[in-house]
Amino acid sequence: MSFDLLESVKNLFSGNLVSQISAQLGESEGNVQKALGGIVPTVLTGLLHKTENSGDASGLLNMVKGAASDASPTALSSALQSGGGGLMSKGADMLKSIFGDKVGSITSMISSFSGIKESSANTLLSSAAPATLGTVGQYAIQNNLNPSGFSSFLSSQKDKILGAMPSGLNLAGLLGLGSLGEIGHKLSGMAGNVGHTVGNAASSTVNSVKQAGGGNKWIWSLILILVAIILLWYLMRGCGGSKNAEPVTDSVTNAQLADSVGASTPPVTSESVRESIQVTLPDGTVLNAYKGGIEDQLVTFLKDSTKPAGKDVWYDFDNLNFETGSAKLTQESMTQVSNIAAILKAFPKTKIKIGGYTDKTGDAAVNKKLSQERADAVVGELKKLNAQTSQLLGAEGYGSEFAKAAADAPDEERKKDRHISVGVREK
Repeated sequence: MSFDLLESVKNLFSGNLVSQISAQLGESEGNVQKALGGIVPTVLTGLLHKTENSGDASGLLNMVKGAASDASPTALSSALQSGGGGLMSKGADMLKSIFGDKVGSITSMISSFSGIKESSANTLLSSAAPATLGTVGQYAIQNNLNPSGFSSFLSSQKDKILGAMPSGLNLAGLLGLGSLGEIGHKLSGMAGNVGHTVGNAASSTVNSVKQAGGGNKWIWSLILILVAIILLWYLMRGCGGSKNAEPVTDSVTNAQLADSVGASTPPVTSESVRESIQVTLPDGTVLNAYKGGIEDQLVTFLKDSTKPAGKDVWYDFDNLNFETGSAKLTQESMTQVSNIAAILKAFPKTKIKIGGYTDKTGDAAVNKKLSQERADAVVGELKKLNAQTSQLLGAEGYGSEFAKAAADAPDEERKKDRHISVGVREK
């Protein structure tokens, strides 16, 4: 499933967050929603336009990466409760980098379009910009995009972004364009330019062989095949085309706490080289899993009669993700949930509890509510997979109660606090 940037950003602004924003600004929820419907594609369109015309894809890539931690509902909620502060200041700087002296005109345009006060439009635009651009940054980080890959990625999202621009917003005029259709042509050509560059290198190589007197056609053919393979690899790498590398925003796992009871393996990170294994259950079922992953650890523990179950025995999901700001599991996550259901079936005496955890970023009450909803969602999916109700001892969202990293710590540290875990109460 290909990554949908626009949809990922929209998912940040859940119904609860829109309600909070409208109460904070003193605007109707409908008008706030309408304003966001204009702001998100406006910011992304501005990024498209700036990237293809500034010649500084590297600088813009660094800018969006720097906002990656802002692309979460909790960060937005916290910023709004504190009056915007640092997030708004950061957003104002980012907007100025993209739109220059046109930010004021864009703010007025959003205000007129949505029916909210200009001051509200300014607050909303400055707060939403880091979250919007941060979503791009998350994708770039998770897929290790270089400037060329970053430009190619934006090009792949261009049609949907431009198609989402409301007809009531004349952004093209503000940018000095006849129409938004003029945006993105240079970006689209970047992948082609790479092809031309590699193709020219191939021609040069073949000519060199000819000049060396190597009249053997098979050598030329071999060189062309090798060049074609290199070109294909480069394009897939630059565009983030690896299926396994495709990120899902707002992951709440991706790490096992080093001091968790029963966690004998080091933290699993996106950079780790993971070894695929097969885990055989007592009933003969064979699960496809990762060495050191939750299936491997859990089954090893359940087979070991010397290790008792208890309230302190927890194992973290390591391939479980939710759609941004929601409790909806991604389709890819269902493989691991299905594996847990199969393990419960093979170990009928086992009883588990599901726990949800977040980092310290944002409002504690919001974090706890979201962690509870996500833990409940996992239990709900296990029930749909026919796991015995007697084996499921419920779900509990702990929010940031057990988080260790500070709210302002680097994301590498904070992500260890975001996870969904299985507590083994009986075995």
